[in-house]
Amino acid sequence: MIENQERFDKVLGAVFTATGSFIPSLCVPNDAFLTARFFNTDGTPVEKTPQKIIEKFKEITGISERRYGTQHQKASDMGFLSASAALSSSGMDKEKLDYIIVAHNFGDVAYGSNRTDMVPTLASRIKHRLQIHNPDCVAYDLPFGCPGWLEGIIQANYFIRSGDARHCLVIGTEMLSRVIDPHDRDSMLYSDGSGAAIISASHTGKGIMAHKTQTHALDHAMLLKMGQSYHPTSENEENIFLKMKGRKLYEFALTQVPLVIKAALDKAHLHIRDINKVLIHQANEKMDVAILERLFKLYNETSIPDNLMPMTISKLGNNSVATIPILLDLILNGKLKDQEIRSGDKVLFASVGAGMNINALVYQF
Repeated sequence: MIENQERFDKVLGAVFTATGSFIPSLCVPNDAFLTARFFNTDGTPVEKTPQKIIEKFKEITGISERRYGTQHQKASDMGFLSASAALSSSGMDKEKLDYIIVAHNFGDVAYGSNRTDMVPTLASRIKHRLQIHNPDCVAYDLPFGCPGWLEGIIQANYFIRSGDARHCLVIGTEMLSRVIDPHDRDSMLYSDGSGAAIISASHTGKGIMAHKTQTHALDHAMLLKMGQSYHPTSENEENIFLKMKGRKLYEFALTQVPLVIKAALDKAHLHIRDINKVLIHQANEKMDVAILERLFKLYNETSIPDNLMPMTISKLGNNSVATIPILLDLILNGKLKDQEIRSGDKVLFASVGAGMNINALVYQF
C-alpha cells in the first residue's frame, strides 16, 4: 500500500494508463455445430435441423465464430497473458501495483472437465506468474457474473480515491467453453478470452466520472445458473453446466439496463448525446442494439449516431467478463476497424449478467 499519503491528497480521479488482452488462437466457426445434437429443456430433441438452428442463432446473436483456449490453457493462463500485455504497455514497475483484481466466474477448469478450481485464487496465481515480490500488492478474485471486470474497475476507483492505492491491475478472464452443455443451443454463444487494464491515480480531473451498480436477486437470481445437461441419457449426469433462461433474461435486460445506464449518466450530469462511445458487454448483438435503442428513447431521442457502439461478438463470441476489456484494448490499439477513442471523449461502459447484476460507468479519456 501507499506509504507517503501526502502525495495523494489532491487525487481527483482514476484513469486507465494501460490495457492488454489475450484472444485464443482456436477459431470455432458456426459450422462446427452442424453435427451437434440439441435438446429442449424437457429432454426432447429439437425438431429443427442444426443448419436451421445455426442460421437463426446467427440472425439473433450476430455470432459467426468464436474463440476457444487450447488444451493446455486455463483461465489464469489467459489472465496472466493479458496482464503481461498491459504491464508491458504501461512500462511501469510491476512492484508498484497495489491491487490485482481478477474477475471470473468459474476459476481454472482443466480440459476434459467442468470442475472448477479456485484455490488458490486466480489473482494469487497470476501474481505468482508475474513474479511480483511486494506483499502489499493485494490479490483477490471477484465473481460477479459478466459485469465482474467493470465492477473490479469500480472497486479500484474506490481504493484510489480513498488514498489507499495508486495503481490497480484489473483482469477479466473466462474459459466458458469448458462449462457449457454441448446439447444446449445456448452453448454456441460462449467463448474464451481475457482482457486487462491498469487504472491509476490522476490529478487531472479526467477518468471515471460516475458509476452505478444494481443486483436484482429477489425475482431474477436464477436467470443464469448451473444445471444438468439437456440430453435425457447423458453420460455426464453428475456434471452441471451453465444454463440460461434466454427469453426472460432478454426482457430483463431491455427493461433494467437502460435505467441503470441513465442513473450513471445523471450522476455525471450528462445527456446521452454527450457520449462518444458505448462499450457494452458483448452478450447478444440483437439485445445490445435493443438496449441502446431503449436508452435513447429515455431521452426522447430516436437517431443513434453511426459507430457509437462498437461490437466484437461476431468474431469473438461472448466471453463474459472479458468482452469489455478486450473491446477497449482493441480500440485503443487501433485494431478495430473504423473505431477510435480520442482525448476528451466520454465513453459509457455497461454490463449485465448472472446475479442478476447490472453496472454502468461513465469515463472521460
